[in-house]
Amino acid sequence: MMNLGFVSAILPEQTIEEVFQTASSIGYDCVEVMCWPPGKSTRRYAGITHIDATQLDHASVDHLNELQEKYAVKISGLGYYPNPLSCDSEEAKTAVEHIKLVITATATLGLNRMNTFIGRDWTKSIDENWPRFLETWRPIIRHAEEKGVKVGIENCPMLFTADEWPGGKNLAISPAIWERMFSDIQSDHFGLNYDPSHMIFQQMDYLSPMREFSDKLFHIHAKDVRVDVNHLDRVGILAHPNEYHSPKLPGMGDVNWGQFFSVLTDVGYQGPVCVEVEDRAYEDSAANRKLALVQSKTYLRNFLPG
Repeated sequence: MMNLGFVSAILPEQTIEEVFQTASSIGYDCVEVMCWPPGKSTRRYAGITHIDATQLDHASVDHLNELQEKYAVKISGLGYYPNPLSCDSEEAKTAVEHIKLVITATATLGLNRMNTFIGRDWTKSIDENWPRFLETWRPIIRHAEEKGVKVGIENCPMLFTADEWPGGKNLAISPAIWERMFSDIQSDHFGLNYDPSHMIFQQMDYLSPMREFSDKLFHIHAKDVRVDVNHLDRVGILAHPNEYHSPKLPGMGDVNWGQFFSVLTDVGYQGPVCVEVEDRAYEDSAANRKLALVQSKTYLRNFLPG
């Protein structure tokens, strides 16, 4: 069966126990737990460390297992979303090393899902990035295979603002690229953390890829998006995407969630569906961020009773 959860990045001020408590009190089944290296990040929703993969010992593993049992909330997977193909070599090296560490932590916790980005040197074309993608990711996926962990790549272009222009900071943006990725690195442990909202602002069908890549759907993000068509008509698709689109809570944007879950059930998906809150209308306080989780759960339970 599918399990409804949320991404823990929206609760940066909470401890891991408070995250579980929040999930339980609202009625979620699971949480995707953020595992960034301890420290600060300037990017929104990044740098959140609810599980420190650098300090995961027997005591912390036991504690996390106790929390899951106490609150009847499971960990859907561990999440860490850096740019392992960054043109900054130190940034890329840190990202690759920590991705491997989070994969190891996933196995240590008895889990089998880790979610991340492929990354990209945003100043270069896809073809120019490809040799480095293969050089970087073949060893990562071998490590995941050895640990029995499935790596889900989110399909977010990471192309929203001027500093990510022109190519964006994640290669895995389209079915054509996924086909190429999975052909060049063939593994049952290499798949997708699929988010329909990223297809919509790219003017792409978000339903047919779920059928084409049904065997690669490892984890699902439930985020909506609203495209301001009138403003898009003024600025065009070559404008920075934040000029004409806004992430929204499920049910408040352009995703048809009835059709989305209909396809998920048709292809036999059985796994986590985690709300990713990035709606600025709900970000001004901890109370409103919790309200966003309540509203999202209330809406999505129409399609995921539990």
